[in-house]
Amino acid sequence: MKKINILFPLVLLVFVNIVSAQQVNIINKAETERIEKYLSSDELEGRRTYSKGIDKAADFIASEFKQSGLATFNNSDSYLQKFTRLNAKFIGASANLDGTTLDTKNVIVLTSEPTVSISETSGYEVVKIAKDDNLGLVARKYLAANKNYIVLVDESFANNFSRLIQFKSGITAAQKTVVFILTNQTPTKFTIQATHKIETLNLANVVSVLPGKTLPNEYVIFSGHYDHLGINSSKAMNGDSIYNGANDDAAGTTAMIMLSKYFSAKKDNARTLIFVAFTAEEIGGFGAQYFSKQFDPNTVKAMFNLEMIGTESKWGKNSAYITGFEKTNMGAILQKNLEGSAFKFYPDPYTDQNLFYRSDNATLARLGVPAHTISTSKMDNEPNYHKPSDQFETLDMDNMNEIIKAIALSSQTIISGKDTPSRVDTTQLK
Repeated sequence: MKKINILFPLVLLVFVNIVSAQQVNIINKAETERIEKYLSSDELEGRRTYSKGIDKAADFIASEFKQSGLATFNNSDSYLQKFTRLNAKFIGASANLDGTTLDTKNVIVLTSEPTVSISETSGYEVVKIAKDDNLGLVARKYLAANKNYIVLVDESFANNFSRLIQFKSGITAAQKTVVFILTNQTPTKFTIQATHKIETLNLANVVSVLPGKTLPNEYVIFSGHYDHLGINSSKAMNGDSIYNGANDDAAGTTAMIMLSKYFSAKKDNARTLIFVAFTAEEIGGFGAQYFSKQFDPNTVKAMFNLEMIGTESKWGKNSAYITGFEKTNMGAILQKNLEGSAFKFYPDPYTDQNLFYRSDNATLARLGVPAHTISTSKMDNEPNYHKPSDQFETLDMDNMNEIIKAIALSSQTIISGKDTPSRVDTTQLK
């Protein structure tokens, strides 16, 4: 019989635990504070989209990625994922169906053209959104098809029709014209005219990549948005007009950067990890929308969007909640991986605020990706939310650092490929 050395496995186990502890210690309070302090400093002037302050923040995040030895996205020559969007300022519109002039509030024109003039002879396909349809889901389908449509929306959606205006914020130069009309008519003749002032604006996400060892074509995303509200002198408080956004969302961006350092040091990820700081979340989620278009959603196995984790949750320390917890089993996987620890993930307690659809996870979630936001913000009583008082001094940095560690440890089996969260049922989305 072969002699078994029981000492070696014990020594190996101790060694593995020591190494694991050392790696987790990469996520340390001093480094977390260094990054958080800079991102929420007055120097960045509140990181408003299109400002010099947000450009400084982007350069800082890119330098952190470079120091960690992370790759750029798609072998780009920069960590900045630059893109443009169109700002279509509505000037005027008119519509007539079979001789009846419509109230302009019942007509929404989504277009990249300064002027449009449409009639029944213009070649537009006429389609309908029926009263039993999901208004948002069907509207997105027609926009994604990128064809010229006249969409007749059943009058039962009168109370929600104006929500379709939100889609104007996602217009690109390639977007075909889609006209939504609130009516129960099926016209044989119509004339529609609309005028917009079209402006091209420049933006940039900051993206880095840690290639997977054995599953390089499967992706796990860690994200946070690095923009905030900037300076608003008309809403100054106690003489302070800088909206620093320490919790919203310098905290989430800091966590994402710290996780990039942690996993870069570990170098054992089976799946490819993407670390991204999104721009323009506060003004419409444009950064996440552009970023999401770069992927086949089926290749994205999970998304950890980190939003406002700098304050204690309603359950106190060592806790956070996950938006859309019930939509996949990702939360259950994370909690299973934390068994024996003091930390706990909870379902979102603020479902009335629709948080699952209000952050940068939403674009990929609507495509079926198990994409969730992790947060601690008490949305029913967060005293510094969207105020100049959202500053570094209001954060609990000890607790925030522990939250980042918990995310690092709880995500391990997803990153290793051992666990794959269930997909979001897209037929149930808004």
